[in-house]
Amino acid sequence: MKKITVLVACLLAGAAISAQQTQTPPATPPPAPTGYQDTPMQPNGKWHVHDGMRPQPRVVTPGPFVSLAPPSDAIVLLGSGTDLSKWQMTQGGGPVGWPVADGVMSSGKGMIRTTQDDFTDYQLHVEFATPSEVKGNSQGRGNSGVFLNGVFEIQVLDSYQNVTYPDGQASAMYGQFPPMVNASRKPGEWQSYDIIFKGPRFEGDTLKQPATVTVLHNGVTVHAAQTYLGPTMHKQIGKYAPSNAKGYIGLQDHGNPVRFRNIWIRPLAEAQ
Repeated sequence: MKKITVLVACLLAGAAISAQQTQTPPATPPPAPTGYQDTPMQPNGKWHVHDGMRPQPRVVTPGPFVSLAPPSDAIVLLGSGTDLSKWQMTQGGGPVGWPVADGVMSSGKGMIRTTQDDFTDYQLHVEFATPSEVKGNSQGRGNSGVFLNGVFEIQVLDSYQNVTYPDGQASAMYGQFPPMVNASRKPGEWQSYDIIFKGPRFEGDTLKQPATVTVLHNGVTVHAAQTYLGPTMHKQIGKYAPSNAKGYIGLQDHGNPVRFRNIWIRPLAEAQ
C-alpha cells in the first residue's frame, strides 16, 4: 500500500512540474494605439479626433537648452526649493502628494492644480523632463499635460522618435491641433514650454471669442495664436461654457513618471 501511495505522489508531483514547465509565459501588453478612425470628425471635416492618418509634424532640432528665469512681476509656482504651497490636489484639495526636492517635482498619484483659480490671460513657463529610460510607446511614454484654465491641455509626452497620433504628441493642443513641428529633445533631457494664453470671452452664456494660445517648445514656435475648438477631451472635443473664461493651471498624472521645475506665470493686462 505504501509503495502505491508513494508512486501516486511521484506521478502527481511529476505532472505538476511538467505543467509548470509548459505554462505559456505572460503575454506582452499590446502596443498603445497610434491613432483612431472611430472618433468624431473635427469641425473642418478633414481629420478625425486623434487621427493616425494625419501627417506627422516634421522634426526640428532645437537650440541649446536655456532655463528662463522668472521676471520680476511673475508669480513663481515652483521655484528652487520644496515649497508647494501654491498647489493642491485637483480632487478633494489638500496637500500635494507629488514628491519635490531641490526645486524638482516628480509626478505622483492624482492630478494637481494651482490654488489660484482665476487666471484668464497669461504667460506661462514650464520646464519638464520625461524619463531617460524609455518604457512604453505612443501615449504610454512620458505622458502628462499642462492644463490652461483647468480645461485646455497642452500635451506633455516623450515624442523623440515615438510615433503617436499627431494631435496627441508633445506640445499638441491635445485632440485638436498637432504642433507645427516636433521640437522634442531626447528622453531625460530638460525641455521647456513658453505659453501665451488668452481665455475665452462670453456675454452671458454666449461665446463671443474662443480661447487662443501661442506655444514655444524649446524655443521653437509650434502654435501661433491658434484657436481652441473647445475644452480638451479624449476622443472628442468639448463644448465651451462660461466657466472656461478663467481657471487654474493643472498638471496631469497619466501614470507615467515626469519631472517638472521652474514654473512661473505672468497675468497679462489688456493692451491700452
